[in-house]
Amino acid sequence: MGHPSYSPPWFLKNGLAMTLYAAFWIPRFWEEITTFPEPPYQDTIFIGANDVPIFSWMAIPENPKGTIIGTYGITGELDNQWFLKLLGRKAYAQGYAVILFDWRAHGKTALLSPTLTSDGIYEGQDFVHIAAQAKAIGCPPNFWFTGYSLGGQLTLWGAKLAENLAPELGLAETDIGGCAAICPSLESQRSLSYLNTSRLGRNLDKGITKNLKKLVWLIHEHHPDYIDPEAIERANSIWKFDEEFVIDRLGFPSVEAYYQATSPLYFLPNIRKKTLIIYAEDDPLFDPTIVPDLKDACKNNSAIDLILTRYGGHVAHISNKSSQKLAQDPDIWWALNRVFEWIKQHETSTLTTAIPV
Repeated sequence: MGHPSYSPPWFLKNGLAMTLYAAFWIPRFWEEITTFPEPPYQDTIFIGANDVPIFSWMAIPENPKGTIIGTYGITGELDNQWFLKLLGRKAYAQGYAVILFDWRAHGKTALLSPTLTSDGIYEGQDFVHIAAQAKAIGCPPNFWFTGYSLGGQLTLWGAKLAENLAPELGLAETDIGGCAAICPSLESQRSLSYLNTSRLGRNLDKGITKNLKKLVWLIHEHHPDYIDPEAIERANSIWKFDEEFVIDRLGFPSVEAYYQATSPLYFLPNIRKKTLIIYAEDDPLFDPTIVPDLKDACKNNSAIDLILTRYGGHVAHISNKSSQKLAQDPDIWWALNRVFEWIKQHETSTLTTAIPV
């Protein structure tokens, strides 16, 4: 299933080529083709679930019309996440307050707390906690949660938990508009098994694991009593990383049980907050058999808008000239443009429902 307004340049009609291009080539020039300046961010620390401090960048324009809250994928930190920075620039230029955050065990959040990741169980709560505190200091509703890759999984958890958690934190029912996830991780066990069926996939697993180990070495440096150095050495895959550092702390008996509990594919039919999912059928990081299951999970849920594209790779969705013209886009960033287009469509309807008749 494709999307009529999306087509990539001819040399990127391959999911792996698109993904590698976005990972290694675009970071060199993305700022040169971006017309929007960096927002005037202020370092801000919010308090997430279980009192975990969350390091963030926050920028509030004059007369903001809403607030975008976003984070990134499985590894990295705010300083080196070009796609998240691009999202922030686009959001601020369109009049939104912007909050971008280092999620648990990442970046400066890892310096503030040794708390490790939970693939959404607590990060989803963090989104809602940040929204509640941001509202109190001047960031207006509607709040829109955004993320990509594993950050997209965390975003979907935010949508899952927002309905019940928001009132407990003093947010009105309509304060959280919804969430938008670009190429989210949906079923961890199947995708990791798929990666390890090929040499290339195994190399990707090793590369991601290497970066994960950097994260825990950073935590060990600042919180030496919390991380066992020998466990870091044993963590030679993503699966082994979760086995060594995550499941025991969260009370899961196995990695399989942890992935079953945290994978969004199984709770998508029950999401009630407005949700946009953009997903490429040629994403090389995820098991392609997830695509039909994703369709089934979303088809009877009117809260979810699913955009499936034939091409796009992992997250990038770089568009060609004809695609830009057809979608009336100002630039090559097709997926991000669809996110803001979708938010504009739904912020009006959300605000309308809040007006008493």
